[in-house]
Amino acid sequence: MKRITLFVALFITTGLFAQKRIVWFDAGLKVQYGASGFYSGAIEKATGYNHELSYSSGFGYGGKLGINWQYNGLSLEAFYNKSRQDVEVTNAGEPSYSYEWKAMDFYALYRNAKNLGYFELGPKVSLLRQMDKIQGNTASDVKSNFNNTNFAGVLGFGANILGNDGRFSGILGLRFEYGFTDIVKTGATGHPLPAGVAERKPTNPYFAGLVFEFNWGIGYFGKAQCGARSKFIMF
Repeated sequence: MKRITLFVALFITTGLFAQKRIVWFDAGLKVQYGASGFYSGAIEKATGYNHELSYSSGFGYGGKLGINWQYNGLSLEAFYNKSRQDVEVTNAGEPSYSYEWKAMDFYALYRNAKNLGYFELGPKVSLLRQMDKIQGNTASDVKSNFNNTNFAGVLGFGANILGNDGRFSGILGLRFEYGFTDIVKTGATGHPLPAGVAERKPTNPYFAGLVFEFNWGIGYFGKAQCGARSKFIMF
């Protein structure tokens, strides 16, 4: 009887003072690689001009901070991204050309992570740092013709391939981005088509490719079930 009483007492005590996770945090380093560029309705309709798709035109690296509760979370990310769009010109006497640009991109993504996989969705704000038009061996700075701030939507999913205890993990996934705003300034001429070639239409950037992240758990706010004050606990 004494043993039973002691066991019950220990069980109750453990339950009262067990830590209950309220919110937990992780941080990570990320890299992404794939197809990037822009889509222009003007290029699509112009005679003798075509978008060239490259599966290796986009590259970026950055970091993230995750704020999580249960299987849901908010992933705050900052990336330095490089992109390129080639425009093929088939008209006689006209050379093909390309655009290369660099941007600082900031993401705020809702993430649902369950069963060692994840799904993410949210907006991106892109701050243009550099925009060059390349024709032959000549690169021209054309940033003044493009908007400095642009917005995009992001969709992604993937799975853990390393670790599963929350302390360290390697995650591989697919990410798709599409710009909602025209990156060319209103009134700018000669981009992305020479002036007078076709009616002006929006130019929207995109990205589709692989993303890898290496995460480590920082810690969590825990609260004893007996009602004690919350405290931060390191992993």
